[in-house]
Amino acid sequence: MLEGPQSPVIPLPGLVTLALRPLPLLPLRFLLQGMVLGIAKRHPELLERLAACRGHSIGIDPSDLPFAMLLVPQKDAVTLHLVRALGHGSTDARISGPIVALMGLVDGTYDGDALFFSRDITVEGDIEAVLALRNAVDDASIDLLHEAASWAGPLAAVFRHAARSWPARYAATLARQRWSVG
Repeated sequence: MLEGPQSPVIPLPGLVTLALRPLPLLPLRFLLQGMVLGIAKRHPELLERLAACRGHSIGIDPSDLPFAMLLVPQKDAVTLHLVRALGHGSTDARISGPIVALMGLVDGTYDGDALFFSRDITVEGDIEAVLALRNAVDDASIDLLHEAASWAGPLAAVFRHAARSWPARYAATLARQRWSVG
């Protein structure tokens, strides 16, 4: 049997998911909502571009994390809710896949079409709302590391360095493990 090319997306190890499961969502929700508000403030054109999906609920469902996000674009803001799981039919649209792929969609590391056709991500529901979100995010050129580092204050430079080097170290470790397994 011939194998196709391996996906460039490497999901988080199951151990990380298990370690995150007991953590409370409220502190993370405040952090992520603050990040979303900061992004909207620094990129006001984003809210204008999201006009097509105002009032729609868009579920972001990382398959390798024990929680999901629910985004609701409004005229002057984007509301973010964190939930343990998205119920069937609880959103107008849903995007799911490994967190690395979902983050890569936002910062431009990965091409959304390629991820969709390789089945690294799945999209369900109101495709028009998803496309409006995708186009708005693409046009805003959001740098997630910069946005997250803005919360780190005087440690922002250290945070940026660690966050930029982590994916490469993680991928190299997984590659070594794949080759060493008999």
